[in-house]
Amino acid sequence: MSDVVLGIENLIVELPSWSDRKHAVSGISLEIRRNEILCVVGESGSGKSVMAKSILRLLPEPHVRVTEGRIVFEGEDLLALSDEEIRAVRGGRIAMIFQEPMVALNPVMKVGRQIDEVLEVHSALKPAQRRTRIVELMHDVHLPEAERIIDSYPHELSGGQRQRVMIAMALAVEPALIIADEPTTALDVTTQAQILRLIRELQRAHGTAVMFITHDFGVVAEIADRVAVMRHGELVELGAAAEILNRPQVDYTQELVAAVPSLTPRVRDPGPAPAPLLVVHDLVKTYGAGSGFLGFGSGRKVKAVQNVSLAVGRGRSLALVGESGSGKSTLARCIIGLETPDAGEVRLDGERISGLSRRDMRPLRRDLQMVFQDPFASLNPRHRVGHIIALGPMIQGVPQEQAWADVRELLKLVGLKPEAAERYPHEFSGGQRQRIGIARALAVKPKLIIADEPVSALDVSVQKQVLELLDELRRTLNLSMLFITHDLRVAATVCEEIAVLQNGRVVERGATADIFARPQAPYTRALLDAVPGVAWQKTA
Repeated sequence: MSDVVLGIENLIVELPSWSDRKHAVSGISLEIRRNEILCVVGESGSGKSVMAKSILRLLPEPHVRVTEGRIVFEGEDLLALSDEEIRAVRGGRIAMIFQEPMVALNPVMKVGRQIDEVLEVHSALKPAQRRTRIVELMHDVHLPEAERIIDSYPHELSGGQRQRVMIAMALAVEPALIIADEPTTALDVTTQAQILRLIRELQRAHGTAVMFITHDFGVVAEIADRVAVMRHGELVELGAAAEILNRPQVDYTQELVAAVPSLTPRVRDPGPAPAPLLVVHDLVKTYGAGSGFLGFGSGRKVKAVQNVSLAVGRGRSLALVGESGSGKSTLARCIIGLETPDAGEVRLDGERISGLSRRDMRPLRRDLQMVFQDPFASLNPRHRVGHIIALGPMIQGVPQEQAWADVRELLKLVGLKPEAAERYPHEFSGGQRQRIGIARALAVKPKLIIADEPVSALDVSVQKQVLELLDELRRTLNLSMLFITHDLRVAATVCEEIAVLQNGRVVERGATADIFARPQAPYTRALLDAVPGVAWQKTA
């Protein structure tokens, strides 16, 4: 029996006539072998996901369609199968793990029933046997309290638990091939590390072939046997993981490897510490009963921020690091005035700003700006980019003509052409939209910028560009920055100091170099150990 589970031969996928290129996938040929993990790597738009969807015939035809090539699985060309025949393959012999489980799972159906559907369609098991199999799957993916989780809805589970449910669903009938499309991109580093170990463990136990799609070479270093690098729909490099990671031959692959954030921490500037611009003292924020649907809460109180104190010096940057639920974003919202703290105070340039009304806070907005995680959600889709950037200064009293002249200079400052002012947000890539968000924050000439996970959704190469831009702007404009992230590598790239937040409390704080060299808190050590590819980067 051949070791090749799936063979893609000269695959061409055509895009609509109005697209920026003719083909999403252009003449790709590759194989996935039994009991191996093939990582397909490339930036957004490289054709990775289109190729994966072609395998299961999930393309939005007729606008995006396969025009040439074959996809051979277990001796059959999947492109030649009837609709009924390909449905028997989907979820049965080939399973898919999607990037966002909350979108892929039915929100009004309990997760146990969703796994049960797969077994009902693709196996001859009776209801009681299916229930037993589902419990076994819960244990296989290391989910505790299997019976409770089976009877839970997706929104009642954490992101890591939902992704484990997706993996359990993919494994339900022991497929020959699993396609995992960026399954860890939206997860915290510790949860990501757990999911990567789980996929590798299950793949070895079941002998399954895995196509793992990612843009992060740190993830590749953790799990890949072989690597295929894609760019603009073409396969530019293919080889063993060790060769691609340590001796890449193609310039593009070398750029992707170099874009992985370094584990070399930033060194704090010598000399006396500058006076603090932002001071947070004993801040407390609790969410209580009555905050649920229609005001009926569960009666449980959540202490999102617990007696947090920190300071950011003038011209300095502080990284606030922690997993989802640690209180990072709640703390940022309290600082900027989008939430009212229950206790404690926030001072900006010596002036108390916590507890101010929206009206009293408005004049202070020029000194305090925020860059959000999702630039597409934070930019008004109905307004041109120029208007979005100019609006803040105009509200602060800057004449319209002057505000628009500043817009063009700001766009050049963040690496975009002045003509971009006339376009809408949807006409830009994710990295370009984040640059627009930064330009909007800079428009009112702030003293402090709060950057809330500004690069977590970006490709590593774009991520590197945005981080370098933020660092350059901070130094040239003497800005102070509070940088929120769950990734210590990212924190080390732009910040001289780090504060580690866990369950609403600061568990460690100090110079970035000191924390990387000698972490004191077990939680900080766990975050450092969970960084994908840490062993590879230390030996590279």
